[in-house]
Amino acid sequence: MTDPILLREDLGGGIARLTLNSPGSLNALSDAMLAALSETLKAFAQDKDTKVIILRGAGKVFCAGHDLKEMQAGRQAPDKGAAYFADLFDRCAQVMQAITTLPQPVIAQAHGIATAAGCQLVATCDMAVAAEGTRFGVNGVNIGLFCSTPMVALTRNVHAKQAFEMLVTGEFVDATRAREIGLVNRVVAPEALEDEALALARTVAGKLGAAVRIGKRAFYDQAQLSLADAYAHTAAVMVENMLLRDTDEGISAFLEKRRPDWHK
Repeated sequence: MTDPILLREDLGGGIARLTLNSPGSLNALSDAMLAALSETLKAFAQDKDTKVIILRGAGKVFCAGHDLKEMQAGRQAPDKGAAYFADLFDRCAQVMQAITTLPQPVIAQAHGIATAAGCQLVATCDMAVAAEGTRFGVNGVNIGLFCSTPMVALTRNVHAKQAFEMLVTGEFVDATRAREIGLVNRVVAPEALEDEALALARTVAGKLGAAVRIGKRAFYDQAQLSLADAYAHTAAVMVENMLLRDTDEGISAFLEKRRPDWHK
């Protein structure tokens, strides 16, 4: 029996791990991979037991971007692939947006390479941990395809001039540089990568889940607003958060110097 293209593991303590499981294609975001991600993310959106998700790649790399063989095959259509390409990039965008709108934080666990749409995937995740030696690039320009859709996530993580340099030169940055420019949070030795991602996940999972869900939604919502509107919006979110039973309990426990008795 063939293993699924996307593996899900429940690690306990509210932590789930997803593995892009197509090492032979360098975990490319093929039609099948995008479909599997889409369905799994829809399920997570309704999952109240999972508090945080780790996303990693099987084999030697995290993700090498879109499946170029599939893309070239799409050119055989009478319209030279126009409809297929439009649908492909729309499906990929929907997956990326689904990660952002998930109630759970998603941590990318990157190793090897993360290129083009694979780099986009790292940039889209809420946090990222990378192994030393990992290389990141939006290198489509090297084969004549500017990484315009990966640019959306990249420019929301990395300073404009650095992002544009990566996009227009196709040059890679290593994990240390990726941390310096804001693409990843932590860089560790390869043998410590899994433990570091899990430790970060456990820290997040140890917080009040309802507060994290409210906070993640507000984090992305306020970023699209003017300064005044952002403060108005987040003030309303704070009120929503304050009225939770478990927030009342958390504050009381802090003042009384005891552990909170949280229900969620």
